[in-house]
Order: sequence, then structure tokens, then C-alpha cells
Amino acid sequence: MYEVYITTRFSSAHQLRGYDGQYENLHGHNWTANVTVEAKELDEIGVGIDFVELKKKVDDILSQLDYHNINEVPPFDTQNPSAENIARWLFKQLEASITKQHARVKRVEVYETPESGAAYFE
Repeated sequence: MYEVYITTRFSSAHQLRGYDGQYENLHGHNWTANVTVEAKELDEIGVGIDFVELKKKVDDILSQLDYHNINEVPPFDTQNPSAENIARWLFKQLEASITKQHARVKRVEVYETPESGAAYFE
């Protein structure tokens, strides 16, 4: 089994609805997303999934959040935009766009700060 991973960044604001504290106020982050794809085998040139292709897919998805108030972007206009929910959303969006039979999304990590983040995997 092989793992291929990329790291990318985006900037956006959010507020946690129902949170009892300062994070219920609108605030911003320079987010980091780490995505790991698992491949059972390599293709004819010896890669599980192309880094460039994977990063482009992730960046295309995250462009919906980059420089936006996440609370205004579906599904986060009704769902709380926690790091946990963002990680799951990115996982599901990416899972639908990876079409190689031998590769699948394994894990998505989303960090609000270098010290704080959440992960989603199945």
C-alpha cells in the first residue's frame, strides 16, 4: 500500500454558532489542509496519484472557501464551520473527484492554527 500526500493553505473567516466564548465572534485563520490518498498499486509510470493533479483538485475545492466568510458558503450557511466539519466536507468533495480505481482518499486534516486542527477519515 502507498500513501501520497499534499499540503495546501487557504485564508478565510468563520464563526462557530452556539459556541460559548470568543470563537462565536467572526474571526479569521490562515488554514492548512493536509490530504492523504492511499493507492493499492502504481500506474504505468510508477506513481499512485500525481501530486500536481491532487493539489489542483484540493485547491479547486478549497477555492470555494478561500478569502470568504465560510458561514456564507453552503453547506456551512446551515452547518457549523468547525475544523471537523470542514475536514469531512473536503474529504467528501475530494472523494467524489478521484476516479482512479486503485486510489482513494484516506485522511484529511484541517488546521486552524499550527497547533490546532481536526481530521476526518473513513
